[in-house]
Amino acid sequence: MCQWLEVSRSGFYHWRSRPVSATAARRQALAARVRHFFMETDGTYGYRRIHADLVGEGIECSPELVRQIMRQEALVPCQPRPFRTTTVADAEAAEAMPDLVKRDFTAARPGIKFVGDITYVHTWQGFIYLATVIDCYSKKVVGWAIEDHMRSELVERALSNAAATTRIEPNAIWHSDRGSVYTSASFRALVTGLGMRSSMGKTGICWDNSQAETFFSALKNERVYRTTYATKERARKDIIRYIEGFYNSRRRHSALNYQRPNEVHYSYQRPVTAA
Repeated sequence: MCQWLEVSRSGFYHWRSRPVSATAARRQALAARVRHFFMETDGTYGYRRIHADLVGEGIECSPELVRQIMRQEALVPCQPRPFRTTTVADAEAAEAMPDLVKRDFTAARPGIKFVGDITYVHTWQGFIYLATVIDCYSKKVVGWAIEDHMRSELVERALSNAAATTRIEPNAIWHSDRGSVYTSASFRALVTGLGMRSSMGKTGICWDNSQAETFFSALKNERVYRTTYATKERARKDIIRYIEGFYNSRRRHSALNYQRPNEVHYSYQRPVTAA
């Protein structure tokens, strides 16, 4: 090797015995933290979220440096799968429902705009169905329900759980797709009873309910597709652990400037009105 590089053997050993430079030592330490955050999130974080974690620790570095280190360490986050339409629409009941959101999934404060949807998870015992309620301000999953059926009771339970755990302001918007469970008389009565206004996107247009679809994409890409569920109970516990133990409390959200949903949701300070 020395002959090929045209260097002396003594020069090579002298180079190898030299102490590591300050730049190389810092890069090694940074690589160790990058590996830590990547493993801590079960290989779901890309370089932007890992960079946000590093900044949260007070470590100064650029996103590009984090990307270079991840490439060097062969740290490749899990990749999303293509979208598939699964909504069964109730065309007759949904025609009168307006779209109050119009693909604007931002909100000025918590409790004024919510979105919801349903997805399914396969287990060896059959399918289970997950219904969610997401606050558009914080992207937090404020309500959810898991059952082995897709009747209207599923979405009613999810919205009722949200109402029990978070504030819903009068005339808040409830937005969903045109699935038959969301257009059922019992669910619409629940929405009205909570003082909310119903809103619906078009059937089969994922962008009309992209906030809800984005959460399901994260759930399946980061957890469900990488796990085999032998029983429905195991799948149920794992999904709850993802929602409450990771997504709401730990996962940094790009739409929140890489803050966590719980941080944004509970840090909002409502204005105090004089008596």
